[in-house]
Parts: sequence; C-alpha cells; structure tokens
Amino acid sequence: MNALHTSVHHSAVFDHPEMGEHENIVFVQDKDTGLSAIIAVHDTTLGPALGGCRVWPYKNPADALTDALRLSRGMTYKNSLAGLDLGGGKAVIMADPRKEKSIELMESFGRHVERLSGTYITAEDVGVSPNDMDAVARHTDHVRGTSATGLGDPSPYTALGVFEGIKASAKHVFGSHDLDGKTISVQGLGHVGFDVARQLHDAGANLIVSDIHAPAVLQAIEEFRAIAVDPAEAHKVVADIFVPCALGAGLNARTIPQIQARIVAGAANNQLQTPADGAALKKRGILYAPDYAINAGGVISIALATPGDNDALVREKTQAIGDTLAAIYQRADREEITPERVADTMAEERLARSRRV
Repeated sequence: MNALHTSVHHSAVFDHPEMGEHENIVFVQDKDTGLSAIIAVHDTTLGPALGGCRVWPYKNPADALTDALRLSRGMTYKNSLAGLDLGGGKAVIMADPRKEKSIELMESFGRHVERLSGTYITAEDVGVSPNDMDAVARHTDHVRGTSATGLGDPSPYTALGVFEGIKASAKHVFGSHDLDGKTISVQGLGHVGFDVARQLHDAGANLIVSDIHAPAVLQAIEEFRAIAVDPAEAHKVVADIFVPCALGAGLNARTIPQIQARIVAGAANNQLQTPADGAALKKRGILYAPDYAINAGGVISIALATPGDNDALVREKTQAIGDTLAAIYQRADREEITPERVADTMAEERLARSRRV
C-alpha cells in the first residue's frame, strides 16, 4: 500500500483533472486482508451518493484514482437524470478479482463504508458478485443489490430501459415507435445485450449481431434468426439502428465516419471517446442516445428495489427512460445542440434546483 502514498499525494488529488466538485475522497487500506481501495463521493445534493464498487487490477494507484473520480461524477449525472433522490459516488478496490478478492477483503471494505455514516451507498460493479455484497452487508446497512435488498441481477432492467430508449429514438427519427422490419445491429451479447436483442426480435426487428463469445452469437442466430458479423464490423453494417452493448469509447474519430445507421442507442458505458465525437455524430445526422440516460435501468433497480420481489415501481421508472430521451431529443433540436449536452444540462438543472431549496 506504500505505493498509494508515494504516487498519489495531496497535490496529485487536488490538482487532478477529474477532481472537479468532488466532496470527499477516502483512501482505504487494511493490511490484514490486503484491501487497498478508494471511495469517491462526488455530490450528495440529492441524497446519499450511490455507486458501485469495482474490483480491478489497476496498474497503479493513480489509474485507480482517475477511474474512481470519473465514475463517481458519472453516477451523479446518471442518478440525477433518472429522477432518483441520490447523489453520485464510486468505490474502486485495487485487486485482481479472480486471484486476490476474498470474503474477508469485502467484509473489511464494508466496515470502511460504514465509517462514512451513510454518505456513500455501495453496490455491485465490475468484478463484484451478489455474494460479495452480502459480505459487505454484514458490516454496513449502506449497501444495495444484496440477496436481502435487491431484485437480483440488474441487467434485465438495464435491457428494458435500453429497449424503451431505442423505441423513443425510432419515434424521433422515423416518426414511429414501431420497430417491425427495422434492421438493427447489436454489438455485444452479454446479459444486457442478449436481452435487448430478444426484445428487438420480439418487436419484429431484423437483427445483425456480434460478440467475441461465439456461443452467444450462435444462440442469437438460432433463437432470433440473426445474421452474425465480426464485432469490429458491427458499426459499419447497413442498418437503421446501431446498438453498442460492449466496451466504451467505441464512438470515435475512426468509427463515426463508418457508421451507416441513423441512430446509435445502446447500453455500453462511456461510448463517446471525446466530447468532439458527439458533435461529429450530430454533424453526420446520426441521433445519439446519451449512454447514461438510456442505460439507467440497472441503477434504478438497485436504488428502488424493495424486499419481496415487487418490481412495479422499478419497471415504471425504467420505462420512463423513453420519455426522458424524447424530452432530450426535442430540446436538442430546439437549442441546436447535441443530446448528450442536453442530458448533462438537465441533470445539472435538477441539482441546481435542489441546492436552492
């Protein structure tokens, strides 16, 4: 853990380009369990800062800090735009989830979350399982997505929100929510992407699918009569809608000129490599669904889940993602700016209203 103190000192934190308006950054260590973590609380204007805990083998503590700061800020905007009474935060644990993660390490993390007195609420993220969250919950109540508090896997709700967002996007561009006969390229067939593909197939869409995991592709071909392409070709194919559900930064100076679809609307996080890429999509006449607006179903399910498996409120809030996107698109047209800029502005406006109260 000494590396944390040598490579991330106080000036590196306060002068960090992602520092912005962060309220609290906590560096955590427990030598007995090997825990080395950073908890970043970005904003608690709307309520406690909710954001997942990520376990990842970062190359160095500086990379971990950058990730925590970026992700926590993103959660503030996602939670605000989704209409949740929650702020934004994130935790990163510097460890290989396959080799170094243990129940004892997660329990230690839970004790540190408890010390923050409810200003930060943790949940699942990359490298973390429901069992891990159960271990955290043995030492703090400030946790979501456990077997006691959750609706289980949040991915079906993420997929539902993406499907509603695709329909809203189609309405804006084509004049109708109807996806029957539309050609749609789905890149990435993980839990979310496969479920999105299923809903699109059920709605009558013709699917082009891609994934690095061959069994998922074969299943989609069989179940959805889909056509398969290489993942590197997914954005290039002739289609009405491109649905990126894999890695981030896929919309960039190289790929955007190659896109033939009229709409980009998918579940992947941080799809734009740079802010200029949003402007490039707009210039090409391609409608972009801001990623943190369309993929908020998962965090909605984590935030609003109640014991007893009743998901009526979660589904209602998630289905409203389509209405949110419709409002974003209308305002973007009116103000002649990009949808992601409108999404940011709407999130910021809600924060500003709360600060004035």
